[in-house]
This record gives sequence, C-alpha cells and structure tokens, in this order.
Amino acid sequence: MTRHCFQLQVRPDLLDEYLERHSPVRPEMLAEIEAAGRRNYSLFLGDGGTLIGYYETDDDAAAQAYLSASDIATRWESEMARFFIGLEGRPDQTASALTEVFNLAEQLSAVTTSAESDRS
Repeated sequence: MTRHCFQLQVRPDLLDEYLERHSPVRPEMLAEIEAAGRRNYSLFLGDGGTLIGYYETDDDAAAQAYLSASDIATRWESEMARFFIGLEGRPDQTASALTEVFNLAEQLSAVTTSAESDRS
C-alpha cells in the first residue's frame, strides 16, 4: 500500500460551485475511484482555495491507467478542470504531487522493531 498526496488550487470565484459538485460526488464517479483501487480518499480545502488530496492504493500506476481509460472519469475530470488555476490537462493526472516527510505508523514501527532487536 502506498499513500499519495497532491495539491491543486481552486479558483476562488468558483469555490462555492466546486464544493457543491462534491456534495455529493456522482455515484458512478465514486464507483470508478473505488474500482481503480484508490481508497481512503479525502480532499481538504485550505484558505484561498488551496486543495490537498490524499488517497491510498496498492498500485498507483494501475489506478491511474484505469481512470485514464474510464469514460466516466474522463467526463468528470473534463468538467472539473475549469475549477483549477494553473492546470493544463486533467486534474487527476497533472496535480502537484507532495512528498511525504513523516508517517507516525512507520516511525512507531521502526522504533518497536529497533527495540525488539536490541533485546535479542
């Protein structure tokens, strides 16, 4: 399983409409995200329209390929593209990836493993 985080910038003048489009997302698009293998998918909105997205998947390349080939996802992404600033192409393919610098579970696991090794 890998974690993925990305950032987009929502146009401030379209923010209300963007929020409406996600309350709720169309059921067929939800099904496509799930079928692609993405899970624990969340979007977080910050000041000024900064949007942070997060999801987990076992194979991001396969998930991306699935969504790229999906007529449902292509239609959704085409409709959503106008909401973003400085974006060329589909939002799901051109969002800025963020680098993970800390994960509590991984660091706790490393500490536990190290402590167990020290006792051996």
